[in-house]
Amino acid sequence: MKHYLQFKDLRAEEYAYLFERTRTIKTRFKNYERYQPLVDRTLAMIFEKASTRTRVSFEAGLYQMGGSVVHLTTGDSQLGRAEPIEDSARVISRMVDLVLIRTYEHTKIEAFAAHSRVPVINGLTNEFHPCQILADVFTYIEHRGSIQGKVVAWVGDGNNMANTWLQAADILGFTLHISTPGGYEVDPKVAGIGSSNCYKVFADPLAACRGANLVTTDVWTSMGYESENAVRMAAFADWCVDAEMMAAAAPDALFMHCLPAHRGEEVAAEVIDGPQSVVWDEAENRMHAQKALMEYLLLGRIG
Repeated sequence: MKHYLQFKDLRAEEYAYLFERTRTIKTRFKNYERYQPLVDRTLAMIFEKASTRTRVSFEAGLYQMGGSVVHLTTGDSQLGRAEPIEDSARVISRMVDLVLIRTYEHTKIEAFAAHSRVPVINGLTNEFHPCQILADVFTYIEHRGSIQGKVVAWVGDGNNMANTWLQAADILGFTLHISTPGGYEVDPKVAGIGSSNCYKVFADPLAACRGANLVTTDVWTSMGYESENAVRMAAFADWCVDAEMMAAAAPDALFMHCLPAHRGEEVAAEVIDGPQSVVWDEAENRMHAQKALMEYLLLGRIG
């Protein structure tokens, strides 16, 4: 049994398989081909953080694969409040085949997984967002081919997305250029990266974008940090991905954003709505990549 709590929970060869399965599953979806290998399988989705794309992509994805979904919100579940997390895990995992958790502290999902009889998937924690990067890397491959040896520029907060991009760079063999304001740096220790060979840090976001094959960012204020919004708005003012940054990147560079986006803050409207942006493909690919992930966690390799 495998859990998917961080990007580094899978090996490079497993990702190669998942990306190929994602391509196959997406092609079937686009051709209206019925494919339901997960009939009679049930996914429990536990949300302590609000969600749009995570809920829709997992719920629609599992229904398309023939399964069913139980949706629990904070009021329904109250992980670690109404009962210990360990007890919730023991009970819920006896009734379903998969558990998705979107919560705050990563330690919560680790505690749940340690006592679960079924695979647990991280739908987002304060520290990591592996399903998003799974979809992002697939989106790059879909548009430009292998990401190995390429340069990805991360501009913005040293948050869960940045941590997960670090893990992806280490595993998949590309270089991450990181530029954050002072005080909002990425901590490689959180990502569990021991070597600095897979990333470079830049004080100037424009320099980080120079020659990049992919430029990506996220909101300046993530969920749970709303009280810092005014301070962050001032600190991040020079970290808006604009046309100048995209012009500094490689001529065929792509732009991605995990959404929701705030035009005029972390990204200029002309970038996110421009020809280099693949954010809508990226958003859709959450569903296809996660379908491949759920299939793999439940059934192993197909064929």
